[in-house]
Amino acid sequence: MDYTPDFAISSQRVVTPEGENPATILIKGEKILDVVGYQNIPEGCHTEDLGNDVVMPGLVDAHVHINEPGRTDWEGFETATKAAASGGITTLVDMPLNCIPVTTTVDALHQKISSTRNKLYVDCGFYGGLIPECINEIEPLAEAGVLGFKTFMSHSGIHEFPKISEKDLENALPLLAQQGIPLLAHAELESCIQTEKDPYTYNGYLATRPKSWENNAIKLLIKLCRKFQTPVHIVHLSSADILPEIAQARSEGLPLSVESCPHYLHLTAENISDGDTRFKCAPPIREAENRLKLWQGLQSGIIDFITSDHSPCTPELKKLSEGNFNHAWGGISSLQLNLSIIWTECRSRGFSRSHLSNWMSLAPAKFIGMDHQKGQISPGCDADLICWDPDASFIVKPSMINFKNKLTPYEDEKLFGVVKKTFLRGEKVYENGKFLKAPFGKTLMRKNGN
Repeated sequence: MDYTPDFAISSQRVVTPEGENPATILIKGEKILDVVGYQNIPEGCHTEDLGNDVVMPGLVDAHVHINEPGRTDWEGFETATKAAASGGITTLVDMPLNCIPVTTTVDALHQKISSTRNKLYVDCGFYGGLIPECINEIEPLAEAGVLGFKTFMSHSGIHEFPKISEKDLENALPLLAQQGIPLLAHAELESCIQTEKDPYTYNGYLATRPKSWENNAIKLLIKLCRKFQTPVHIVHLSSADILPEIAQARSEGLPLSVESCPHYLHLTAENISDGDTRFKCAPPIREAENRLKLWQGLQSGIIDFITSDHSPCTPELKKLSEGNFNHAWGGISSLQLNLSIIWTECRSRGFSRSHLSNWMSLAPAKFIGMDHQKGQISPGCDADLICWDPDASFIVKPSMINFKNKLTPYEDEKLFGVVKKTFLRGEKVYENGKFLKAPFGKTLMRKNGN
């Protein structure tokens, strides 16, 4: 076997599983051949020296709503993966709803995969959808290569993806355990909330989805996880009140994992203006004290990783001119901005780029079963790399956004961390605002796509 690298990337700040150090990454084809000392470049090897810019593994965003086929006026594979590449994301996983048809059958999965053709600027995996009438589709979808099954314990927002009951979960979890594949749960259990709060105020909306909805749903999931020993993953954790019970479940050795999102880790309810429906999501953004506890949960390892939960829609569905939170679509658009949002918080909270890399690259890669291939700068892994300046800042403006609909609650915010270059499997796909290659991202399937 030829061990001569095709080229090398050097930097004074390379983030590997061992920490951040000066290093040179040797690349052969699509793979990282080796990581050597900064000066240990093989003679005659073409090298791109990135100086003091940070080189980090490409981010893995394990929770993205791309909505294609069927609702490509909301988003689509081309615009979503362009936004991902320009934000340093080299792997994402698409959620099974908001597309038409929803991904609850093998046929629907095949339609989705077909719709990605010649549109992927980064690599992309898929989740199957778990709804009451499609429990018998678990085994076929698992065999077809989905990376997990997403379900809703409350109304999903679309009628074709109904919520699941406790009885349905008891029927489904043994099947998931047989496949060794995780359940991803939107954890809110609806109960009657009588409120006369004004729907035009954010506090009014917050009162309609209290922490108790989330806490009670997670308590049920913990009970079911304990009973069936099925991997259970809590998506977009918002309520910090339930962290002690999650920690207790983890201490028992239960296969329970948790993610949170930039909007819960950066935004606060106190700072949301009345009528600004760009901030509507479910579960809702909560208070500053809750945000602090979520960061403590990340630091302690109770929260495993960070995902975007990029959930876009057309501007009309946000009802911004109306300002009624009850009528607006719930979802935050942030795909391109994740790295900068979280790094801005890390800077002020004393967390390192190694923390950032673990929360946004390695840990989510482990969750989807692809850490042998994605999420770390190590020999044998895909050469998915990002080069970024942690000290540079920018103001979020619609003109710089690459996802389809530019409506985002981060508009006009000053964020730190500018992505300069993105490499996908050894090829530079993005540099300083420009896309350098035709889309050559590939689909990542659980059994046959690795």
